[in-house]
Amino acid sequence: METTVVKQKQGTDRNISIEELNQTPVYQREVELVERKGVGHPDSVCDGIAEAVSRGLSRYYLKEYGRILHHNTDQVEVVGGQSAPKFGGGRVLEPVYILLSGRATTTIDGERIPYKSISVKATKEFLATNFKHLDLDADVMIDSRIGHGSIDLRGLYDTRKHKANDTSFGVGFAPFTDTENLVLKTERYLNGEIKKKLPAIGYDIKVMGFRQKDTINLTIAAAYVDKFVKDKEEYFSIKEELTSLVTDFVRKQTELNVKIFINTGDLKDDNVYYLTVTGLSMENGDDGSVGRGNRVNGIITPYRPMSMEAAAGKNPVTHVGKLYNVLSNLIAADVIKESGGDVEEAMVRIVSQIGRPIDEPHVASIQLIYAPGADRSKHRTNIRRIADQRLENISDLTNKFVNGEISVF
Repeated sequence: METTVVKQKQGTDRNISIEELNQTPVYQREVELVERKGVGHPDSVCDGIAEAVSRGLSRYYLKEYGRILHHNTDQVEVVGGQSAPKFGGGRVLEPVYILLSGRATTTIDGERIPYKSISVKATKEFLATNFKHLDLDADVMIDSRIGHGSIDLRGLYDTRKHKANDTSFGVGFAPFTDTENLVLKTERYLNGEIKKKLPAIGYDIKVMGFRQKDTINLTIAAAYVDKFVKDKEEYFSIKEELTSLVTDFVRKQTELNVKIFINTGDLKDDNVYYLTVTGLSMENGDDGSVGRGNRVNGIITPYRPMSMEAAAGKNPVTHVGKLYNVLSNLIAADVIKESGGDVEEAMVRIVSQIGRPIDEPHVASIQLIYAPGADRSKHRTNIRRIADQRLENISDLTNKFVNGEISVF
């Protein structure tokens, strides 16, 4: 891979590096893989709970103390329960165990903060909002073990100073390929609009996209809710209708050829079906953890640069692992939009050091794949301006996180 470093204007405080890459864009390569774990996947459930707890604590801190106090609630574990699904309706035999962990500010000026009650309430609200077939009194056990933050990090963490409280990096890219868009939109369709037509479709949905040349193969795992399915004949009838609906949907999303595969593990003769009581596989043995699923842009992309950061639940003020992952994607999208087609792909990586101002990263690295014949020179100053302005206004992300305007999974 050949790279050309573009020299930056002198007199700037931010270390912004811009490189040109001489390589084939992902959408032009022969093979591409993309995955999305739906909102009901055990890993996504953990991400959603972690972020909900962070928002709950942040709102309490803001209301009572005027600023968001130190916390990182990115340690959530789901331990699968046991269930006995059957056509017409089964039952949950053992509840799902949900462990809330991480750190928070638990006292201030000698006053104890009800952080465990806040975390449990936020968890229940997330589950109730997203999974209507889950009985919160019988199907889940919620155990909050969130503890007191470390002395050094609490001393460093001050929202008025905006100093990074971790040495971490964020990664982003733009634009999405047809495969990436299709995988993301298909899961959202299955966990949204389609339930009006097919209430038997549950929440634990995973979409795997595999493109080879001009053909995208979509493999979909979709849990069924047993009470809406009377027998195996109706199960497969619903499967045929689901395949038809998804086929119609994807035709509107891409001009590429798309092949649909749904619940490929079904064995009609052996009575093997993806049947659940609640629409969630965590009811029957499937476990989950924060950070094992989608990246902050909503998908998993092995053909793209990715961060291993578990962004969900990290504090939204100074944790650069969270802020920079979102910011990198925003910068990349801005670059693509403002290049007018001259930039085919933009990849952004931002890293900081603990204690540095969050708007002054150690480096903001921007790598570009230009379209053939594009005039590189006319974009350099503008690309630098885009990154500079996004970093200057990085604190704007905090309120968006707290208000739930930014998804991190």
